Amino acid sequence: MKPHSLNICRIGKRPQGSFGKRLAILLSFLMVLAGSIPAWGAVGCDLNDPDRDVARLFPESTGYRTIYTSILKKGGEKLLATVERRLGDKFRGLYETIDVPYTIYEIFTGKQKVGYIHGVNQKGQFGGIQVFVVLNLEGTMKGFYIQKMTSQHAGKLRDPKFGRQFVGLTLKDFDHYDIATGKASGKVEAIKNPAPEAEDDFRAALRATKKNLILMDEFVYSAPPASPQEALKK
Repeated sequence: MKPHSLNICRIGKRPQGSFGKRLAILLSFLMVLAGSIPAWGAVGCDLNDPDRDVARLFPESTGYRTIYTSILKKGGEKLLATVERRLGDKFRGLYETIDVPYTIYEIFTGKQKVGYIHGVNQKGQFGGIQVFVVLNLEGTMKGFYIQKMTSQHAGKLRDPKFGRQFVGLTLKDFDHYDIATGKASGKVEAIKNPAPEAEDDFRAALRATKKNLILMDEFVYSAPPASPQEALKK
């Protein structure tokens, strides 16, 4: 059985005026509407335009598959405690509830899986930040992308020059970054803040990256192999 063959979204095959495009517009409208009323549910983090974004972030890709999961689904309170311990900080707020949905994009070249893209929401100084990491099969960062940031200095932090500083880093590197103090050693210490006046958002981006890498380690890299029944569900 080839579990991926029926579920891979082929890049570049979406027609103009497709259901997916209309759905994206509808979801964008609902997000704007939701901003004017109290939010009650957990907030996930998805690529705005997966076809376009996957092709840009993973140029060698020809398709992708989405997997939806959560800390609640994968391990509940025990997993939450593990993630918080590894992060060195508590989860708090709407972006970090135990039932927050996470979208993992499995990336393919032909029928071969070549990596992942995963994003998380993070509270910044003036609003939410959406931070995506692009990973190979070993968990090394191939790319870094801030999709959203509410700040007058967002342009500097979203600049590809800033993102290139993360290429080649791993979770082991971010183990040397202390969330509480903002201090780091090794390769993470070498990451330069392009907007010193936006220190809070810079530190938020680093926290989001460490959180992202920990979640991917728990969800994917260190996760036990799926049972045959679970594999069939995919």
